[in-house]
Amino acid sequence: MKSKKGLNTEFLKRKKDVHKGNFGHIFIIAGSKGLTGAAVLCAKGALLSGAGLVTLGIAQSQYSIVSRKLTEAMTLPLPETSQGSLALKSFSQIRRFAKDKDVLAIGPGLSRNKSTQALIRKIISSINIPMVIDADALNALVGYMDILKNRRALTVITPHPGEMGRILDRKTSYVQKNRRMLAKEFSGMYNIVTVLKGHRTVVADSSGEVFENNTGNPGMAKGGSGDVLTGITAAFLGQSPNVFDAVKLAVYVHGMAGDEAVKHTGQLSLLATDILNILPFVLKKISGNK
Repeated sequence: MKSKKGLNTEFLKRKKDVHKGNFGHIFIIAGSKGLTGAAVLCAKGALLSGAGLVTLGIAQSQYSIVSRKLTEAMTLPLPETSQGSLALKSFSQIRRFAKDKDVLAIGPGLSRNKSTQALIRKIISSINIPMVIDADALNALVGYMDILKNRRALTVITPHPGEMGRILDRKTSYVQKNRRMLAKEFSGMYNIVTVLKGHRTVVADSSGEVFENNTGNPGMAKGGSGDVLTGITAAFLGQSPNVFDAVKLAVYVHGMAGDEAVKHTGQLSLLATDILNILPFVLKKISGNK
């Protein structure tokens, strides 16, 4: 069905004769030493949002940390740098593994290590499956925007205003004053879907269609919230035949979960884990699944 807000929730409903392969295998490349929480939050966001399978690609030394926090997700330990982040030499293994996956989410907690940033650029330019690009993966594109323009597969980027400013070489204040216009123009220029996060998150696609979200609250302005959104977005892309519908709904659901959670925590104490904990109840409510 479509809600009054034009949000299509039909793809969330499930028939009886289905299996995990019907709902996407999401490959997440995230995390590094000291930033494993971002990877875990992203993976849990995808799992709770209906993804059939989730595999987290993580630096070898961080494998034991994330494996204790993730029961349902699979992990792929990968070659690393001396700083505990993914190394460029892990690319061939990543490319082989990604070959038959439905969606790749990349960025949360990957770090700005030079080898890791080079790896990110190689993944984005060479692996042509649907991709959600966030956080440190966006930082890796600064000065290398032709990589984004030359991609041949579906691409969704999820910058906050500061990241968007770095990409565009503009001040954050300029981005905030021109949110709708910039998201729309950027999507058209690079043939992507842009999710410009913040108060009234803007979602724009390459055709010029724009959605301005009305859920969410200031308590969500805290580390980890965006990582959850990346996981939700990737999971919905793995289930929906319509990209724009999937991304719009991901943004709406993420904000709605924050609005429900803040009723219990208040804005100051709201955590990304609170958003995750309330997410199943929000999805149950809007999907009609008992």
